[in-house]
Amino acid sequence: MISGGMRFGFFAIILVVGSTALVLGHIYVYRRLVRDLKFRPVFRRMCIGMLIVLACLIPLGFVLPWLVSRVYLGPVMFVTFFWLGLLFYLVLFLGLSDLGRLVAGLVRRLQKTAKPDVDLERRAFLARVVASSALVGSGAVTGLGVGSAFGGFNTPEVPVRLNRLPQALSGFRIALLSDLHMGPMLGRRFLDAVVEKTNSLKPDLVAITGDVVDMPVRLLGEDVSALRNLRSRFGTYLSTGNHEFIHGVEPWMDFFRSLGILVLDNRHLPVGDPGPGGASFDLAGIHDHRAAVFDSRYRPDLEAALAGRDPDRELVLLAHQPTQVYQAAEAGVGLQLSGHTHGGQIFPFTFLTWLSQPYISGLHRHGRHTQIYVTRGTGFWGPPMRVLAKPEITCIVLVS
Repeated sequence: MISGGMRFGFFAIILVVGSTALVLGHIYVYRRLVRDLKFRPVFRRMCIGMLIVLACLIPLGFVLPWLVSRVYLGPVMFVTFFWLGLLFYLVLFLGLSDLGRLVAGLVRRLQKTAKPDVDLERRAFLARVVASSALVGSGAVTGLGVGSAFGGFNTPEVPVRLNRLPQALSGFRIALLSDLHMGPMLGRRFLDAVVEKTNSLKPDLVAITGDVVDMPVRLLGEDVSALRNLRSRFGTYLSTGNHEFIHGVEPWMDFFRSLGILVLDNRHLPVGDPGPGGASFDLAGIHDHRAAVFDSRYRPDLEAALAGRDPDRELVLLAHQPTQVYQAAEAGVGLQLSGHTHGGQIFPFTFLTWLSQPYISGLHRHGRHTQIYVTRGTGFWGPPMRVLAKPEITCIVLVS
């Protein structure tokens, strides 16, 4: 059981680390793009004011969805989190240039070729070149990232061979959705496009592995109701992600059920013809890996989810985070379907994701009997961009 003190400590650490990084990032950008370029006092004050406003908007962006009508929220959130993404790439480009200059200076010193005199004009020229390059480079990457996030979905078709799958179900198609992150920037138009594309894959079953929403039901329910238009032979199944717990997991699970979606909250169900001699497999779903951090009444319980099932039957598991595959492999799961990582979403965050997750995207074998597919997800979280991580709606084809 997770205590209230532990939950408070967890969120306090995130708040402190995030706030510190934001403050230092804005100071660094000011020093390198404003102070070092020796702008006139009036323009410098304008830049300082703009940076302060943008810096304050970012923490507000995590609170405003609870307070402001969506009619006014979308444009504000887009500007706020677009700036967050641009800030990241500005810091990255400027940091790489400073690192390059530091290495070059160290090489000159080792070779004893450093000039004792400081050429102020040359230094000012290099500062302008570096600043211009950083602005152009970060602007180009950010723009391409926005285009990738809003430019349609990849629809990979991934065959997965499962030894226990009945021959009669070979070719069974599962449309996998995850990380839609419906909210201020992604609304009904986006979800209608997702539903249309998903239905075009002609799935036998639709699986949703969490993080559908980024706002409470009362503010977002009308838009999310588009999920009732998903069409498949055996229906739509859902397991929770961490964001459902942030925005009220019980109201959201009730709402999903009202749309005809089967919520797999630590339980399993047969899919196919469960009668005597019928071809079927088991589909299970568990809560998010860190669900109890948000609500101590919930935790992922794979043992409870699999209670009473025949271990000789094939088993597909919906689990939001790839790290849940360790327990899945021990329980004899044939295939785990996960999301959460967004495929890194914004390169090079991919490398940071590896610190907490065993797999970032794609199909992998974990142990002798278990496979896992991790989708890059369909929406985005935070900055409205995807860099080297195109959004996807995946068609998993089960093969016996």
